[in-house]
Amino acid sequence: MPLPEDAPGTTTQTVPDRPSYMDTRYFEPMLKYVSRTQVALYRATDGRIGGTFKDGQPICLLTTKGRKSGKLRTNALIYLPYGDSVVVVASKGGHPAHPLWYRNLVEEPRVLVRTGAHLRAMRARTADKDEREELWPRLVDLYREYDWYQAWTDREIPVVICEPI
Repeated sequence: MPLPEDAPGTTTQTVPDRPSYMDTRYFEPMLKYVSRTQVALYRATDGRIGGTFKDGQPICLLTTKGRKSGKLRTNALIYLPYGDSVVVVASKGGHPAHPLWYRNLVEEPRVLVRTGAHLRAMRARTADKDEREELWPRLVDLYREYDWYQAWTDREIPVVICEPI
C-alpha cells in the first residue's frame, strides 16, 4: 500500500506485505534467542558488539521488571537520543499486540537503560500525541521500517520516552 507523500515521517516507497514467517510459531522463540545473544554480547563488550543495528542505528539495552514474575528482563532496542532522554519504539515488528517489555514498563515505569558502557536508572512513559507527532518522523528517518510496522497493525505503535530520574 503506498503511503501519502506529504504525511510526516513517511516515505514515498510502497509498504511491503508483512512477511508470513513473522506469524509462524517459530518466529518469536527465534527472536528471543537472537535478542538474548545480542544482549549478552552487548554487555560483555560494552556495546562494541551488538551496539548497532543493520544500517548503523544505535542500540540500547532496556531493562524492565516483569509485571507478573517480578524478574528483570532486558531487550536490545534501536534508540533515538533525545536530550538527556532515550526514545524507543514498541513496534514488535507490526504485530497486533504490544511487546511484553512495553506492557511491563506501563506497569512499572522505573527502568534501566544501557547505552554502551553507560547504565542509567530512568523513568519510562508513553509519548503524548504532540510528542509522538514530533518524534515519529525522526524515528522513521532513523529506521524506515517503523512506517511499515505501523501500516501492518491496527494499533498505534507506542513511542516511549525514557527520562533520567
